[in-house]
Amino acid sequence: MKCLVALLVCAVLAEGIVKIPLTKHTSMREALREQGIELPYQDPALKYQTNELTSANMYINNYADTTYYGAISIGTPPQSSEVLFDTGSSNLWVDSVYCNTQACNTHKKFNPQQSSTYSAKGQSFYLPYGAGSLYGTFGYDTVNVGGIQITNQEIGLSTNEPGQNFVVAKFDGILGLAYPSISAGGETPVVDNMISQNLLDADIFAFYLSRGGQQGSVLSFGDVDSSLYEGQIYWTPVTAQTYWQIGVQGFQISGRETGLCSQGCQAIVDTGTSMLTAPSQILGNIMQAIGAQQSQYGMYMVDCSQVNNLPTFSFVISGTAFPLSPSAYIQEHYQNGYTYCSVAITPTYLPSQDGQPLWIFGDVFLREYYSVYDRTNNRLGFATAV
Repeated sequence: MKCLVALLVCAVLAEGIVKIPLTKHTSMREALREQGIELPYQDPALKYQTNELTSANMYINNYADTTYYGAISIGTPPQSSEVLFDTGSSNLWVDSVYCNTQACNTHKKFNPQQSSTYSAKGQSFYLPYGAGSLYGTFGYDTVNVGGIQITNQEIGLSTNEPGQNFVVAKFDGILGLAYPSISAGGETPVVDNMISQNLLDADIFAFYLSRGGQQGSVLSFGDVDSSLYEGQIYWTPVTAQTYWQIGVQGFQISGRETGLCSQGCQAIVDTGTSMLTAPSQILGNIMQAIGAQQSQYGMYMVDCSQVNNLPTFSFVISGTAFPLSPSAYIQEHYQNGYTYCSVAITPTYLPSQDGQPLWIFGDVFLREYYSVYDRTNNRLGFATAV
């Protein structure tokens, strides 16, 4: 579910706002495929002190339009880790010296014995994601995110990361940004501690995800950056305070209502999922409309020369249509001198909720729309990204 190089992350303090970079890379699945390892399909939904700074804009890294991550620090003195910022989960964990599997040994490890502010909790955990899983132990320490310092933050330290999924990941851990109700072990999420410690001007955060493998992605805490979107922000209520889940009233192909969400749909807005993920019962209709053919690896392929003739998809959310053009949902690949085009839409087999099919709006959708996550009003905002 999460895709993964590491770029230098810098923090710039200007006019009371800290900006921190995110980075993007090739996907874990593609990196492993280049090594002759083909992963089976896994449903992305399975993962499913006083501080003067009151807002922070982090420039985060973009790895091949598949993973958006950035640097945080943990402990005293601070130890840096690159983490995936994930609105589809709620726990903060990092690779640690307690773990010696291949996935851990290829990444930077946090050493709690070198931090004077660390304290152990003595509770273990297991975290499954759509791709990959890990075991770990909980502790407490000071965490710095974009210049915002959170004291007594509960963190997970990995003790075992089995399999290949995290081996080629460009990040050393994951920082979950969803609601506390889905946090493993009852760990208090970073944003909730930011709120309870009164570290934010406003209890919001926002994402701008860069396109085409370019840098310039931004994660903002406590404010929005109006230079990263155009027009107005359209708001819609959160329908379940678990993931960032919203309602979808309609799904259109080339401006025509399909009836595929005639009884309504639900969508999880997830920065940690690289694709747009469609309900399995809807996927066939979408691929038929595109004229896509399934490859031996399970990907749906189209003729690259016909991309400009493919339909635009639109989601109707709280009365506003949000279109996705072919350039948003078609990915062009170059391998061994050959160019091919795949559809960046995959199936999920999550059960319908009250008869409403469930989508996952991953990075394919979020590159097109600046997204604002409002914890005060439990709502999500979208505006056209610049």
